[in-house]
Amino acid sequence: MLLNRFKNRIPTADEALPGRAERPFAVPDRHTVLGNPLLGPYPEGLEVADFGLGCFWGAERRFWQTPGVWTTLVGYQGGHTPNPTYEEVCSGHTGHTEAVRVVFDPAKVGYEQLLKVFWESHDPTQGFRQGNDLGTQYRSAVYTHSPAQLAAAEATRDAFQPHLTRAGHGPITTEIRPATPFWPAEPYHQQYLDKNPAGYCGIGGTGLSCPIGVARTDG
Repeated sequence: MLLNRFKNRIPTADEALPGRAERPFAVPDRHTVLGNPLLGPYPEGLEVADFGLGCFWGAERRFWQTPGVWTTLVGYQGGHTPNPTYEEVCSGHTGHTEAVRVVFDPAKVGYEQLLKVFWESHDPTQGFRQGNDLGTQYRSAVYTHSPAQLAAAEATRDAFQPHLTRAGHGPITTEIRPATPFWPAEPYHQQYLDKNPAGYCGIGGTGLSCPIGVARTDG
């Protein structure tokens, strides 16, 4: 196991592990709850959203329970190392955060509605941690797939911040930027809480409601 020198700092590309050219494990074909394929290409008309909100086990369940979501899978994103393993990500030496890929039907659920689930399902003010889970791999993140997604993520962040501030929370630390490569996680992580209903969830929000469809920042 690698010593984690990067619990409080994301490594540079030169400091990160080199990774590998091919995935070191197979990814299951289908979602154990929704029954749809995990990996693309996805049916025409569906869209992709990527979120990091702490331990991806509970985060994934929150999204697969959302009506209009077609499939979900968990993986690693936002860092430097290609095709990493869970152990490498947890070492902090890849720069990745634990992420959930959400494939959704925009005719049934809007991207802003997914952002509302995201903001309300964790505390986005905690930096390199989420609750008792410590390390850069637990940081809050939104990786966007279009200028419209980027604008919506920033607008909902700005709309949510005054509510957090009034409740005594600090500034939002969520990383918002265009999507970087998404590396699927090992099979046992996929839909973990469906296979292990009593397993660790780790998801807990601030108890505050995030307004959506509003680009104002005065609360």
